[in-house]
Amino acid sequence: VQLQASGGRLVQAGGSLRLSCAASGRTFSSYTMGWFRQAPGKEREFVVAISWSSKSTYYTNAVKGRFTISRDNAKNTAYLQLNSLKPEDTAVYYCAAGRAAPIAISSGYEFWGRGTQVTVSS
Repeated sequence: VQLQASGGRLVQAGGSLRLSCAASGRTFSSYTMGWFRQAPGKEREFVVAISWSSKSTYYTNAVKGRFTISRDNAKNTAYLQLNSLKPEDTAVYYCAAGRAAPIAISSGYEFWGRGTQVTVSS
């Protein structure tokens, strides 16, 4: 599976963005999809994940109520809606795919996209 994240840009605090993760391959629908982010000088951290069926989601506390993950298996695409953005959300956002259930550990994901930059100005 090859992944390509897009949609990142500069936005003001309080604004919104929608990130997309387009996947190649016919097995997209069988993978858990996750989003991670890495801020300058910090380690990559888990943001959210969604099961292959969309029935299960798992959010890190920092984004609960502000971010929403979704997926469209017919379009081989996962989405991350980012609302009420804060400067601390500034990071490169990566999408990932794995066969495990939604999990916050990066080792649970076999495939990674190249990332898209989200910058939130105060």
